[in-house]
Amino acid sequence: MAAMTSSARPVLNRRLAEFGTTVFAEMSALAVSTGAINLGQGFPDTDGPDEVREAAVRALRDGRGNQYPPGPGVPELRTAITDHQLRRYGLAFDPDREVLVTAGATEAIAASLLALVEPGDEVIALEPYYDSYAACVAMAGGTRVPVTLRPDGDRYRLDLDELRAAVTPRTRLILLNTPHNPTGTVLGREELTAIAELARERDLLVVTDEVYEHLVFDGEHVPVATLPGMRERTLTIGSAGKTFSFTGWKVGWVTGAPELVAAVRSAKQYLTYVASGPFQYAVAEALRLPDAYFDTLREEMRARRDLLSAGLAAAGFGVYRPAGTYFVTTDIRPLGRELSHGGDGFAFCRALPERCGVVAIPNAVFYDHRDAGAPFVRFAFCKRESVLEEAVSRLKALAG
Repeated sequence: MAAMTSSARPVLNRRLAEFGTTVFAEMSALAVSTGAINLGQGFPDTDGPDEVREAAVRALRDGRGNQYPPGPGVPELRTAITDHQLRRYGLAFDPDREVLVTAGATEAIAASLLALVEPGDEVIALEPYYDSYAACVAMAGGTRVPVTLRPDGDRYRLDLDELRAAVTPRTRLILLNTPHNPTGTVLGREELTAIAELARERDLLVVTDEVYEHLVFDGEHVPVATLPGMRERTLTIGSAGKTFSFTGWKVGWVTGAPELVAAVRSAKQYLTYVASGPFQYAVAEALRLPDAYFDTLREEMRARRDLLSAGLAAAGFGVYRPAGTYFVTTDIRPLGRELSHGGDGFAFCRALPERCGVVAIPNAVFYDHRDAGAPFVRFAFCKRESVLEEAVSRLKALAG
């Protein structure tokens, strides 16, 4: 029997009505149907370290994590996270009260916003933003307030005056992402200090997505929680997927003051409850890898960034050189009106697989102000060098 629905009301919750199938699904399907190289979605095409993979196998065989792990995460991982934060940044956290393991950073973001945001609260996010941010704010009943990062030379910049002007009496929190996906911006100490001052002045919480912390090529990664007065008002989100190239394991975490982490745990327990048991033990070992691993990862990704950036520039794109992350943003307008479809990133990306055998993502999907993102297109460089070289070769067709 067909399901009964009311003709007076749509099936989908109205808070999610604006969010259809993600552009990632559309572009990945195009990659499959055309045999194109997929530089759209941000996942590596090789696995991470053998010893980390074997640690997961060992945990499975030893029966560690095959049943429900503890709600906050296995003790070994929580301790490894606090050790990592202390060793890298001088941030001391209690592994029992100030750490929560999640099903990837995506759940960490969702649980944080569901826990902290009430209907009518405003959430400031840096635009363009990772696509789940908008959906999570909507599910929490909040109102997103975008502050747009704008091109400046070969980088994107944050206008601190615009950020300050966006704060109202209804603002609950600032949702940060540094290193920033998709623009590759790494917020500097001066910018973050200004954000911290604003948060303290207006009594705002800060949720900061720092999953690309080990992929900074220019400058340094400064955790917001290290700044004066910010530890008690900041939730920091981390993840194993980007650092160790095991994105399918979905192991993320939140660190922060006890009352903030407890609030997130209250929401998280009704989402996945727990997840990724054996992988948690493996990630605990991964976080204890020597510094040489993290240094090598960064240098390998830097080389891939440079390879793809140079190839895109040679093909005729305007290139915004990323200071961090997996991604390089380009401006398609220098290709000319015909090739760029009049600066329409969606049309350009839908035509690119047939034209050149490469898939990219239109940045407009990351904007509330779609016109501001229309001519920009994102490519992922977290692929094997041979794959990037082939993609660069194919993109040369755009240069005639």
